[in-house]
Amino acid sequence: MSANDKDDDHVIAIFKQDGRWGAISKSNHATLRYRDAVYRSLRELVMSYFNEYYNGRGQKTLRSYSAPLDLRKFNSIDWVTSETDVWQIPEALVKARHYKILTKAQLKRLRKADKIELKIGKITEWKKYQKRK
Repeated sequence: MSANDKDDDHVIAIFKQDGRWGAISKSNHATLRYRDAVYRSLRELVMSYFNEYYNGRGQKTLRSYSAPLDLRKFNSIDWVTSETDVWQIPEALVKARHYKILTKAQLKRLRKADKIELKIGKITEWKKYQKRK
């Protein structure tokens, strides 16, 4: 999932179960994590992250998502167990087709996260990295 220039992108590992989409995700922030396989489409799954995808100023920042990337294409570089960086994967994600999720009119009308949402957004697993958002 791609953010605007005021936030970080986020990668999810999607899966399908009984014809529905879900995601395994690891984030320091509590709201950008796992999703049960209940979504009918990838767009619907991505949109489940929308309201909680905001920066420290409360600006909603999610802008697009990419086509799925089949990680089996990278088996030849042993990406799962490699002790070196595997930049081929993020490079492929950047090059993948992306789908915008908002129109210009929608962008203008976005509401910022309110005080309680900002407070909840500060719940993190690792305090050391809490200041990023």
